[in-house]
Amino acid sequence: PGSRYADQRYVFETFGQRVLDNAWAGYHCCLFAYGQTGAGKSYSMVGYGVNKGIVPISCEEIFMRIASNKDPLKRYEVMVSMLEIYNETVQDLFIPMDKRPKNGLQIRESKALGIYVDGIIKSAVDSYAAIEKAIDQGTSNRSVGATQMNATSSRAHTVITIEFRQVEDLNGKEAVKLSN
Repeated sequence: PGSRYADQRYVFETFGQRVLDNAWAGYHCCLFAYGQTGAGKSYSMVGYGVNKGIVPISCEEIFMRIASNKDPLKRYEVMVSMLEIYNETVQDLFIPMDKRPKNGLQIRESKALGIYVDGIIKSAVDSYAAIEKAIDQGTSNRSVGATQMNATSSRAHTVITIEFRQVEDLNGKEAVKLSN
């Protein structure tokens, strides 16, 4: 009573559900957290322990929707990638620090793909458990450096991309809706 606290499920139902509905319709969507160190960006997006954030809740929902599909002519493909921007260098978080290219990855643009990161690893996932494992792997490879406000701050910007394809067989031809 009187509290301005919004639990993780409320945040998902208020914002994440609409974003996910648009992604399911084939639109490219983005959830973005911005704020001062220690403001709760990571907590809101990823969560902590049993308090899953908007990203894991959205991923669970994607796989629940896939599981509820009864159309044998429709299939789904889900890929995840994870990168960080640290000191103006883009790095793939699925690559351990000691194996990353020194100058990072390049951001490119093409008419066919739009803006993309050249060389980023996209891992195919077939369940929420697989996506959770991939995100945990990426999180363990983040750059960390203490700030005066947060001893475990990453001091980097993290981008998790979920590429979601719905492929439907229409009289022998594939129709694809791609969201990321």
